[in-house]
Amino acid sequence: MVWATGNDAVTVVPQKLFDAMKAHDSVAALALFAPGATLNSVDPEGKVTVTPVEKWAERMATGKNTLLERVWNPKVMEQGSIATVWAEYDFHSNGKFTHCGIDSFTLLKTESGWKIASLSFSRVTSSCAPSPLGEPAN
Repeated sequence: MVWATGNDAVTVVPQKLFDAMKAHDSVAALALFAPGATLNSVDPEGKVTVTPVEKWAERMATGKNTLLERVWNPKVMEQGSIATVWAEYDFHSNGKFTHCGIDSFTLLKTESGWKIASLSFSRVTSSCAPSPLGEPAN
């Protein structure tokens, strides 16, 4: 996925995460997160689930499904060593649409570059508008 707008140094980090997910590469994924980072998911009923990135990476690495997450219309805000990226997304597993929503990344600039401090996302399973990216390539 190519980010439509924003600071490339910031937006490249979420894209690297999506690439690691697609490759089931937990080592590459974990390298993108700051220590203590969490994934915060809100399901269609509003239930919030907080998952340490290490647990998420373990599940992602052992999964067999082909994963594709695409984002568009990113909004990037940056000041000094803190940035946020907010973007609409859709998610596909084994080539089939599963859900859409909003990704909200909080990133911190460290000595080794931008790291994800948290990733919060909504999971919407119905009434998703068609992606402006069109159908994913197989």
